Amino acid sequence: MTRWMLLGAAIVTEVAGSLALKAALGHAGWYLLVVLGYVAAFVLILRAMRAGLGLGVAYGIWGAMGVALTALFGALLFGEIITDVMVLGLVLVVGGVLLVQLGSQRALATRSRQEAAG
Repeated sequence: MTRWMLLGAAIVTEVAGSLALKAALGHAGWYLLVVLGYVAAFVLILRAMRAGLGLGVAYGIWGAMGVALTALFGALLFGEIITDVMVLGLVLVVGGVLLVQLGSQRALATRSRQEAAG
């Protein structure tokens, strides 16, 4: 469970850093949050992988959720437009990452059975 919490925190800090990057276009003081957000995100995703998350799963979820949440919060906070086509794209990205996660779980279960058999 800890690895998922670490990944969630990595996503939140990366999204915060990305949103701060947009805010910094008007006020340079936001650059500190950009740097802190990105550094924290990389440290947290590293810790999530050390706790047992595979690279493909961790990076896929981090990237997909980061894109989706940044787009949604960009619309809420900065008035950026989200079209139906963009929503479809976000759904496909998140769905694809979920399929990768399911495939990863299946592969791990198959490996465990093969190692137990011998």
